[in-house]
Amino acid sequence: MPWSITDIPDQTGRVAVVTGANGGLGLVTASALAGAGAHVVMAARDPDKTADARASILAAHPGASLEVVPLDLASQEGTREAAARIAASHDQVDLLINNAGVMAMPERRTEDGFETQLAIDHLGHWTLTDGLLAPLVRADRARVVTVTSFARHSGRRIDPDNPHLEGRYDDWGAYGQAKLANLHFALGLDRQLRAAGVRARSLAAHPGLAHTDLQKRTVREGGGGSAGPFWERVTADYGMPAERAALPQLRAATDPRAKGGQLYGPRWVVTGRAVRLPLYRRIGLSRSIEVLWDVSQRLTGASMTVPTVVGT
Repeated sequence: MPWSITDIPDQTGRVAVVTGANGGLGLVTASALAGAGAHVVMAARDPDKTADARASILAAHPGASLEVVPLDLASQEGTREAAARIAASHDQVDLLINNAGVMAMPERRTEDGFETQLAIDHLGHWTLTDGLLAPLVRADRARVVTVTSFARHSGRRIDPDNPHLEGRYDDWGAYGQAKLANLHFALGLDRQLRAAGVRARSLAAHPGLAHTDLQKRTVREGGGGSAGPFWERVTADYGMPAERAALPQLRAATDPRAKGGQLYGPRWVVTGRAVRLPLYRRIGLSRSIEVLWDVSQRLTGASMTVPTVVGT
């Protein structure tokens, strides 16, 4: 039988942090985990949208345990503050779902001077995860799930001399770069956790072709070029609803059989039941992870060094 939300084990007593929990895949993920008994930290940017999302979860699960933490992944300072707030409130974090993101946006820079897609999709989650390493390693078999995309196949490894693609920016190319970074981050973090001898693990997931507000936002903000409206129409007509598209990340987060370093996604790339997928492009993988670590540490100042928090 295909894996479904009903297969999620009891999450009572566990703390789950979900980024972008106020809409789309993040809202479905937060609701499913709350329905299974987890205390869910809804980490999101728009307070009004988050309040509406919280109300919808409580309507579906009246006894849900929810907590809202403002999170703007485009701001390194704001992300550090959010991580510190969560870590101060929770000695242990059992699940971290790095879900939030933007897609194919026009060329912009954040307050830190970072290219927007790299900043939100990868660097923000890098800093958030770094700030939550201590409560993650204190938990029993914590999992970090980072959401990538099949667009990673069109992405290139980050150029350490030009991570923000200055002078050669392409909105879809930048998106592919960010989503490939998500995969490399998930795999590299799992290696770090294993090397440190802790029980926490890191996995990756991708939703396939999902019908959410992501494509609408891309077009609304002038991104995606001539392909933007096309993909908006394709996802509206053929994309999986968020309830199905969120299953890979939920399975990666909760299936007892899932292992660190694995990738989950739709069986047929863009659609299908949530399954474990093979990892391609292994040639040069270790070097790609090393480059990503060097660039991310340099840009954010966050070391992502697991041994420094073990035993704290």
